[in-house]
Parts: sequence; C-alpha cells; structure tokens
Amino acid sequence: MKNQRMTNNMNQEKDIRWRQRFQNFEKAYTVLDKTMKIISPSEIEIMAVIQAFELSFELAWKVMKDYLESEGFDPKSPRETIKHAFQVKLVEDGHVWMDALKDRNLTVHTYDETFAKEMGLKIKNNYYPVIKCLYVKMKEWL
Repeated sequence: MKNQRMTNNMNQEKDIRWRQRFQNFEKAYTVLDKTMKIISPSEIEIMAVIQAFELSFELAWKVMKDYLESEGFDPKSPRETIKHAFQVKLVEDGHVWMDALKDRNLTVHTYDETFAKEMGLKIKNNYYPVIKCLYVKMKEWL
C-alpha cells in the first residue's frame, strides 16, 4: 500500500512537471510565433528567429520528455525523446523533428549570414509548423 502511494505521488509530480514546463514552452513558442509574422526580416530579425527557434525547440523536446516520463517512458536524450514521441503519436513528422535537432545543434555553434538566411527559411517552412502542432496538441491537454 505504501509503495502504491509513493508511485502515485511520483506520477503526479511527473504530470505536474510537464504542465509546468509547458508554461515555459508556451512563452518561448509565443515569441517564435511573433517572429514568424515578420514579412522581410532584417539580419537582426533573422537572428531573433533563430534564437526563438533554439529556445522553443529546447523547451519542446524537454516538455515531450517530461510528458513521456509521466506516461511511464524513460527517454535519456533529445533524439530518444523524439523517437518515443513519434512512436506514441505525440508528434508527427519525426524526420522533421530529427532535422530540427541537427540544425539546432548547428545554429548554436555556427554563424554566417548566408547560413542564417537559409536557417530562417527552414525554421519558417519546416520547423515552426511542427513546433506549432506540438504546442496546439499539448495546449488542448492542459
């Protein structure tokens, strides 16, 4: 009986943790969403798009991880988290999420104007839609 109560408390904490992390993800997503409305971004605005993507992506995979843990999974890395999230249909387009992970790792360590412009377009056309889809789905679950 005592072990059951401890297990229930741990599951409740994990459920609360993904909901709390979602609040931070929501804030970052809101900024990313605003940057997506910029029609012809300047160099500085492209940097803002990239930074908003980096933060949104980081919080997105962490909220997925926390949610998966609340469901009994135990992913250890962003890659493993994305794979599990795809398997349980938390996210669609698993390959796009994997590309986003690869590109997020590049954006953190690389800067050049041509690369930034290309990344801005990739974020707008490929990564923002999947992040938005995750946001909408998880928002409905709150």
